[in-house]
Amino acid sequence: MTDHTYTDHTYTEPANTMDAALASISLRGTPFIDGARTSSEAGATFADHSPIDGRILLEVSACDAADVDVAVRAARRAFDDGRWRDQPPAARKRVLLAWADLLEAHADELALTESLDVGKPITDARTVDVPAAVRAVRWYAEAIDKVYGETAPTGGDVLATVTREPIGVVGCVTPWNFPLYMACLKLGPALAAGCSVVLKPAEQSPLSALRAAELAVEAGLPAGVLNVVPGLGETAGQALGRHPGVDALAFTGSTQVGKLFLRYSGESNMKRVSLECGGKTPHIVMADAQDLQAIARAVTWGIFFNAGQVCNAGSRLLVDRRVKHELLEHITAQARAIRLGDPLDPATELGAVIDHDSRDGILARVREAQDAGGRLVLGGGAARVETGGAYVEPTIVDQVGNGTRLAQEEVFGPVLAVIDFDGPEQAIELANASTYGLAAAVWTQDIDVALHAARRLRSGTVWINNFDDSDITTPWGGFQQSGIGRDKSLHALDKYTELKTTWISIRHNGQGRLRDR
Repeated sequence: MTDHTYTDHTYTEPANTMDAALASISLRGTPFIDGARTSSEAGATFADHSPIDGRILLEVSACDAADVDVAVRAARRAFDDGRWRDQPPAARKRVLLAWADLLEAHADELALTESLDVGKPITDARTVDVPAAVRAVRWYAEAIDKVYGETAPTGGDVLATVTREPIGVVGCVTPWNFPLYMACLKLGPALAAGCSVVLKPAEQSPLSALRAAELAVEAGLPAGVLNVVPGLGETAGQALGRHPGVDALAFTGSTQVGKLFLRYSGESNMKRVSLECGGKTPHIVMADAQDLQAIARAVTWGIFFNAGQVCNAGSRLLVDRRVKHELLEHITAQARAIRLGDPLDPATELGAVIDHDSRDGILARVREAQDAGGRLVLGGGAARVETGGAYVEPTIVDQVGNGTRLAQEEVFGPVLAVIDFDGPEQAIELANASTYGLAAAVWTQDIDVALHAARRLRSGTVWINNFDDSDITTPWGGFQQSGIGRDKSLHALDKYTELKTTWISIRHNGQGRLRDR
């Protein structure tokens, strides 16, 4: 483990790969408001760069507060006149199912859009991202006519019901790491609840959301129910967070920006804010863990999938000293075999990071960890520099202090920090010594150790002898500064609905009777 180099498995591709891809697809960057493409009020634009080779894909409308206001007003009209919320559940279900079918029918187009926009491997976009987005929309469509209200336990002279009502106009701000899927995790339950939505996608990845909105209207979603305003966070995002016509704001992204939305809410109309923010997920490998090769596979893909740009990336490896050497040998060997290359090549397993600034920041964290005593095991450099794109080698740093920035802050890149421990109690203490609490994994054959760790770990999800097992049926979110509220499952509907209690007196012999509160 002294060789610090990484072999770049770049495939030789035709020189016009990007040109051919761009020629095969129509990309549009104008806002989608009130059921149609439109132009922004000020006409300003920003350049949408592809991290594949740094080129500008197109100029995208830089929506500002005026555009957000137009979109919110359209959403408010659509909500207030009931064109969507008042449709029978079965009718809303049919529309969302039709939308899911259209997303699936356009899977190749959407996957290529994602790959061009964010530099992820085209195979991942086709087999992971788009299918997950379709599944989310379908699942919430099916939930529409299966969620019931409640009847309170009262006396015979009164009936008390508890019903869910759509909260109103919802602002959604989504990230660039899984653009379409993250959007659908918000839009699925918000639209299923009967809300109207204004979506601001990340400025690095606005294109798939704009196309998905067109497909939603084609599927039968009434105009104004779903609006998409591309723009910068400090303008369009802030305007959405502060707008008094927005009843709820759902955000996925960094903890730093999540705190801004809490401030915007407090300084405006106290809109409900739900946040899915950062993470620093630990793998905790106990001394009795079995099949270290299988664990190594989980660790390797837990940090290098999507170039480590995943909120729950397993970026911290906490491993018992007694098995660290063998496990790290397996992980290093598997990481060396990862095929880093052109994201448009179906054989590529590791694509680009989102941009050059991100690449440079990731590498700076690695150098900082080395300066603090960390030992570089693998990688640590930029890759495919000659392409003009933003690529980082799979990187492993051993002997990382748990108090360093590499261990404490969300790097959002393909970098694994290795930290050793002595015994389960120290492992749990190290894992919990974080401002985040999104997820954690525990590898052990001792059921008592596993259950004890699951109860002690301050994380929204704990995996035992597996990693990243997930499903739309289970809630997703975290403790501490990993966020507020939950995505996925029926619990996501809580963010987009209000509970209403209705008391009805039942007359006896023509007489009503007041009850004590």
